[in-house]
Amino acid sequence: MKVPRIYKVATLVVVFIAALTLLAVMSLKVYSSDYSEYFELRDFVRKLKQYDTGWNIKIVNSRISASDNFLFYLPDELNKRWADLDTITRSNGLSGLWADRREKYMIAVQNKKALVDQFKEHNKALREGLVSLSSEADSVQQLLKSPRGQESTQYQALSSDVLDVTLTLLECEIYKTDERCNEVEAQSKVLGEYLSRLSFDDQKHFKSFLALVDSILQERPVVEDLLARIGFIPVTQTLDSINELLNESQRRAESKSRQYQYVLIICASIMAFLMVYLALRLKRSYKIIHRVNRELQSANECLEQRVEERTRALLEAERELVDAARMSGMAEIANNVLHSVGNVLNSVNVSAEIIARKLSASKTLGLGRAVNLMNEHAQDLGQFLTLDEKGKLLPHYLSQLVEAVAVEQSFITKELTQLTKSIDHIKDIVSTQQAYAGAARLIEPINVIDLFEDALRMNSDALARHDIIVIKDYQDVPNFISDKHRLLLILINLISNAKQAMSNVVGHQREIILSVSIITNTKLRFSVRDMGEGITAENMSMIFNHGFTTRKDGHGFGLHSCAIAAVEMNGHLTVHSDGPGLGAIFTLEIPLVLVDGPRIDNPEVNVNLKLSGRPAPNS
Repeated sequence: MKVPRIYKVATLVVVFIAALTLLAVMSLKVYSSDYSEYFELRDFVRKLKQYDTGWNIKIVNSRISASDNFLFYLPDELNKRWADLDTITRSNGLSGLWADRREKYMIAVQNKKALVDQFKEHNKALREGLVSLSSEADSVQQLLKSPRGQESTQYQALSSDVLDVTLTLLECEIYKTDERCNEVEAQSKVLGEYLSRLSFDDQKHFKSFLALVDSILQERPVVEDLLARIGFIPVTQTLDSINELLNESQRRAESKSRQYQYVLIICASIMAFLMVYLALRLKRSYKIIHRVNRELQSANECLEQRVEERTRALLEAERELVDAARMSGMAEIANNVLHSVGNVLNSVNVSAEIIARKLSASKTLGLGRAVNLMNEHAQDLGQFLTLDEKGKLLPHYLSQLVEAVAVEQSFITKELTQLTKSIDHIKDIVSTQQAYAGAARLIEPINVIDLFEDALRMNSDALARHDIIVIKDYQDVPNFISDKHRLLLILINLISNAKQAMSNVVGHQREIILSVSIITNTKLRFSVRDMGEGITAENMSMIFNHGFTTRKDGHGFGLHSCAIAAVEMNGHLTVHSDGPGLGAIFTLEIPLVLVDGPRIDNPEVNVNLKLSGRPAPNS
């Protein structure tokens, strides 16, 4: 069974990476081996030996001198060196042995310190006794040399014995011989026999001298024993064992280093073999690639011919797509126009319906009846108006009829004016969409309150039919310059959407809040807030998409066209809702250019002002 080529390549790559990794690790271990630490630790052990030797010398010196300065302090670096030894012995498998030897060393040092403290105490007593011995001996001899009569010969012999005891005791201390000490004990016993022959006052000084001699004789063997025991404490031996442990640890580290070197040599050999193998494979691959290149060159020539054919087909398809896109754009513009015109036509229908109802119930019908009544009494019209009961009422009736007809005429004139505005707005919508195809947009001075009122009038019937209260929060905004019909288109759509959002609301008052304010003197903000059904989070990002709607009878063109109109005015339209049932607020922000402000820096706006037949501000 033939192994696939990809498996061979994968195996070689894995082996190469493994060998390279092992080579790097072994190289790091070999070249990171630092034996200088072993030398430093040996120096430290040697320093501890020197400290111990110096300690012993001070102890011995204190035995023959009056010095007490033989205290022993461990070096400050002891803990650090112990930690280094912990690390080294743990890496070489000697941590247990190291802990045992370290403990033995610390025990030996502690035992030696305890014996040295005892030695210091007894040696001090011994030295003080020896120092006091001469003065006591002199005092006793002075006492014995005083004139005593016939006992003077006996006192002189006793004084000689005191001097012998003193000198023998000093020789015993100097030469450290037990024979001298025995002689002192014997001589002190002889002196004790004379004690009863002395007077009471002389016995006091003599007893003090003998007590001092007994004290020296008792302290000397204790001091010598402590000194011998101190010499037997194995501090140096434990340091030698620690030094041997360091040697063993270094030997094991060097053995590991040699093993790492062997592995390093093996890895280097494998890498060399792989490099040779890859070089051979590369040479073979070069030949294959050269052959494949020739085949690809021939195939490329055929492919270029096919690409030319395909390019011609793609160009043809591109022309068809451009035509389709153009038709789609025209359809979208038509949808926007129809939607905008449809909103205004609602207002036109309302005004026409109101005028029709007013005319059908007009008071002018009573004028016809009054004229017929006057025609029936044309022969005696004066008598009819003055004597007949109905004739008497006729002048007053005509006077009231004139007033009623005047009111009807004023109301119908107002509705016809509104109807004319709506029709003019339809014309402006159509002209705006036509201007979108080529001409620049038209701008003019706008009053904010009039703009909102026009938008409300075009939705007044629908708002009244749904019992919606409109709350107006208008900031004092001076007249500004903008595209009035695009703004009116946006506000009409937003108010209509707010009305539709509250069509199914029950349980609380239906309200729409209209507000306008100036932001940082450079932007104007319009907002329409409703207390309707709200917007879900998933619909929030799609609310301005073309064709998106949540109503069964909706078509999804209104908010999309509003967003486009806002962008065309260098502004933007946003929406926010806290969730279903919590209402929504639509916010429109556009640049603020005041009528009485400085000259507009945007040349497009100045050109549009001239095209619309209006002077530019401050021109």
